[in-house]
Amino acid sequence: MEIRKAAEKDVAAVADIYDRLHTLEEAGGCVIGWQRGVYPTRKTAEDALACDELFVLEEEGRILAAMRINQEQVPEYANVSWSFEAEPEEILVMHTLVVDPAEKGRGLGGRMIGFYEDSARRQGCSCLRIDTNEKNVAARAMYRHLGYREAGITPCVFNGIEGVGLVCLEKSLRADGKRG
Repeated sequence: MEIRKAAEKDVAAVADIYDRLHTLEEAGGCVIGWQRGVYPTRKTAEDALACDELFVLEEEGRILAAMRINQEQVPEYANVSWSFEAEPEEILVMHTLVVDPAEKGRGLGGRMIGFYEDSARRQGCSCLRIDTNEKNVAARAMYRHLGYREAGITPCVFNGIEGVGLVCLEKSLRADGKRG
């Protein structure tokens, strides 16, 4: 099992994971708060790849999970009272973490988060930020279990989806554990 930067050949597999998650949500098998044809789409993966920010987890030639990592804090983050203050260059942000629903329960989301945290350390970032839809109870529980705190929930139109309660989460990597 390897987590690596994505290549052009991986985009279709990532888009397939998005589609499987949309299908599962439409059937009532999960609640993420995404919308087919709006977010995420194949273009979501293509844009992340074009910026060299798309990462995939591959096992035996199969893409099982993906995420985007960069330092882009979406405008909605300005509405949140963060406990861990840092300069923009000290903050790493993870977007659009997906795990193939057929692989649920294998700890792949946690592996991806571990990679994200290690990436932050290698880049000298001391603060991690993530967001998710308020409806995505499973993701919120996973992030809480992995030591992230919910800094706030801000109502917005997010990635073209109306009526989102955007949950903003944070974690400090500072050895002294100080806030700000």
